[in-house]
Amino acid sequence: MHVTHLSLADFRSYARVEVPLDPGVTAFVGANGQGKTNLVEAVGYLASLASHRVSSDAPLVRMGADRAVIRAAVAQGDRSQLIELELNPGKANRARINRSSQVRPRDVLGIVRTVLFAPEDLALVKGDPGERRRFLDELVTARSPRMAGVRSDYDRVLKQRNTLLKSAAMARRHGGRSMDMSTLDVWDQHLARTGAEVLAQRLDLVTTLQPLADKAYEALAPGGGPVVLEYRSSAGATGDAHSREEFYGQLTAALADVRKQEIERGVTLVGPHRDDLLLSLGRLPAKGYASHGESWSCALALRLASYDLLRAEGNEPVLVLDDVFAELDARRRERLAELVAPGEQVLVTAAVDDDVPGVLEGARYAVADGEVTRV
Repeated sequence: MHVTHLSLADFRSYARVEVPLDPGVTAFVGANGQGKTNLVEAVGYLASLASHRVSSDAPLVRMGADRAVIRAAVAQGDRSQLIELELNPGKANRARINRSSQVRPRDVLGIVRTVLFAPEDLALVKGDPGERRRFLDELVTARSPRMAGVRSDYDRVLKQRNTLLKSAAMARRHGGRSMDMSTLDVWDQHLARTGAEVLAQRLDLVTTLQPLADKAYEALAPGGGPVVLEYRSSAGATGDAHSREEFYGQLTAALADVRKQEIERGVTLVGPHRDDLLLSLGRLPAKGYASHGESWSCALALRLASYDLLRAEGNEPVLVLDDVFAELDARRRERLAELVAPGEQVLVTAAVDDDVPGVLEGARYAVADGEVTRV
């Protein structure tokens, strides 16, 4: 699978830009602030309905415009599809596939798949648990696009449950009439049901990803591992459970155990939204113990493992390397370049040509003053 044409309207710094793309390596080269990352950010948005740089859509719309449009032609074998996303901050986004009538934005998930390497990846090791949960959920959705709906349902139930808990906590603190907790029982069931699906998918992913991550780390930093991935569930759930019903039972029991504390604090204390992915190098946690270079290698290993997993499952993703080589020492730079060079489509951004390793030969675009020019 590869993108054959990218078209942007009022996206980030671009009023309008058209970029034809070929299989193999394409590098966008330009000084900082010229818009090269905006191009690959748009491709990533098509794959995940989210930016790797910001948490909301508003910054993606060009200053002074009401909306932004991302349009891409995508080839997979003999099949070609045209997908379009219209970003409307404060309103519902819109989507079209092959110029057909409007579909839900999440219906485009799975048409484009990407694995993105970026300076922000260091947060996978050094950042908060939310960074690692996002990594898992985006990869889960890339493998199974229907999980976007499950995650949305979970977030909706969680919001409703937290609202009820907050009201109960406020009533208790101010000596008001106690609330009917039968409603909370209903939300417990909904949360446990959707949470069990999220939990099962994450645990399966971590199990599958483990050997791939260890292999990738060895390729990047020979003799430096092993890398160990451990999913830490706030509900005490483990991969020993083999069915959604077992995970549902574990979550239901955990919610019952902490109900008193939840009512006191007014917030949901267990569930996938409180879980973490623990990363270790050898016997020590990577966070807090790994050196800067080891942390980078660990983060890159997770991305390479993601790429190997998606490729093995039959639809090779677009590899996006956003200004990542400038962050690496010479040894890791060359090793990473050699590992990704055979990809069906590799999109690279760099400030100068020298930041693009020689093994990554292919098309070059100069990005400057809002213009994208093939050189």
